[in-house]
Amino acid sequence: MDIACLGWGSLVWDPRDLPLRSEWFPVGPLAPIEFKRKSSDGSITLVIDTSAAQVRVLWALMLPSTIQPAKEALRRRERLTSKNWEKDVGVWQTGDEGPGEIPDLPTWTKAHSVDAVIWTALGPKLDEIASPSVGQIIEYLTPLTGQRRYVAERYIRRAPRQIDTQYRRKIEEALGWSPM
Repeated sequence: MDIACLGWGSLVWDPRDLPLRSEWFPVGPLAPIEFKRKSSDGSITLVIDTSAAQVRVLWALMLPSTIQPAKEALRRRERLTSKNWEKDVGVWQTGDEGPGEIPDLPTWTKAHSVDAVIWTALGPKLDEIASPSVGQIIEYLTPLTGQRRYVAERYIRRAPRQIDTQYRRKIEEALGWSPM
């Protein structure tokens, strides 16, 4: 079974021990992605957000050829530790209906001879705010200093250029964090 992993953020430039058998290809499906989640290191990361505009994500083939080991590998890479971690790993297989957040996935997989797809399915969150506005994200990022600022800036600047979102453009304008 050929399993693709979708990526739009740090998975692409820092896959760590994620067992990939290919490079990252820039011609993934369209998905609604935005800088809307505060991670444990303080950076604002890219996540699927159904209210965001669709962008073309990247994809790579996974080394595991069955779903459960592929999901486990993504869980380890993303350091998902909750008992319910499986809800934070999206999965689609041939024969399933297209997932609501990535509706063209069945067509895309057929065109790329992929049998299944996994992705990180964490949602938006900024402290207690379930779906932060771009203003709230910029308000959070602006006063950061030291290592926290370095990590947050690096994440945004290293995000693949093709992940051109409304929030990214506003953050770049407000903070001058142009792509690397």
